[in-house]
This record gives sequence, C-alpha cells and structure tokens, in this order.
Amino acid sequence: MLVGAAIGYVLGARAGRNRYEQIKRWARTLRDHPAYLQLRNQATGVSDLARTGIAEWLRAGSRLLRGAADDATVVRSNVTHI
Repeated sequence: MLVGAAIGYVLGARAGRNRYEQIKRWARTLRDHPAYLQLRNQATGVSDLARTGIAEWLRAGSRLLRGAADDATVVRSNVTHI
C-alpha cells in the first residue's frame, strides 16, 4: 500500500501545477454545465422527498410505540386493581 501511495505521489508531483489547473478548469466546466445542474437539482429533490418520507415514517412509529406504552400502562393499572 505504501508503494502505491509513493508512486501516486511521484506521478502527481510530476504532473505539476499545469495539470492541476487543467483538472480544476475541467471540474469547473462540468459543475457549470446545464445537464449537471439539472441532475444535481433532481438528486436534491429526491433526497428531500426521501428525507420527508423517512421523517414521517419515524413519527408514525413513534406514535405507535407511545400508544403501545400507554396501553401497557393501562393494563398494568387494571391488573393491580383486580
């Protein structure tokens, strides 16, 4: 693993600043491309929808658990009165 890291470091150092700037320009061009922006917006919408769905699912589960706990309390209090 160390050998691989060393080779990557040497090759990266040889590429130098020009290659770094070239990659940075390419990434900026990609980031500003309309197709990428549309895909990012769609992914954000899907993740927001999923987050909302999961939150509602957790709320419903919490209500069920609270109801079950309340039912258990009622049963316990009825048993002690018998």
